[in-house]
Amino acid sequence: MAHSYSGGELFNEVSLRLAPGSFHFLTGPSGSGKTTFLKLCYGALVPSSGVVRIFDDDVRQMSRDDIALARRRVGVVHQDCQFLDHLSLQENLALPLTVSGHEALDDYANLKELMGWVGLTSRADALPPELSGGERQRAALARALIMSPDVILADEPTGNVDWEMSQRLLTLLIELNRMGKTIMIATHDLGLIRAAKNHVQARVLRISERRLQLAGADL
Repeated sequence: MAHSYSGGELFNEVSLRLAPGSFHFLTGPSGSGKTTFLKLCYGALVPSSGVVRIFDDDVRQMSRDDIALARRRVGVVHQDCQFLDHLSLQENLALPLTVSGHEALDDYANLKELMGWVGLTSRADALPPELSGGERQRAALARALIMSPDVILADEPTGNVDWEMSQRLLTLLIELNRMGKTIMIATHDLGLIRAAKNHVQARVLRISERRLQLAGADL
């Protein structure tokens, strides 16, 4: 796979398969293309050349509806997660359920359980501007999980929180991996990677010189 944009080529001859239940870190300097790579992984972008398959389907051959359905199996934790400020936290987290037509009582019971799992039960009625940075990051993770995805792609999920909170978020992602979820975390935080390696078998990938490389064992 290769991908270019107006400023030049970003990737060249990149090949990767995310095996079910695997755990990956994606590293590289700012501007190397980590966010773009994640977008290619969930079909928000189409590669300039080569093939991207989402659950074995070629993204070029998928209709918009096909891509939308596939994305329900992929939870994305965006670097700067946007919430609707006039809706409560609980209403924001429930939006994917509403849009997809999943409004059964069981779904909302799962929502309450998920909010408890990320430690936000007491903030259910809070508006987004009232949330701290750590609460917003946990809310972003919860919203990515609300549809019970098979794959979770997290773009710098600990970039705006302190070390204690980053460890809590990492622990949540490791627990999800132990439940069989496939995880990829884009990060520049080597300390986070070192902490994870004590608890999970993770591959560390690095974008360098427009290639995707397996990082050294000294991380």
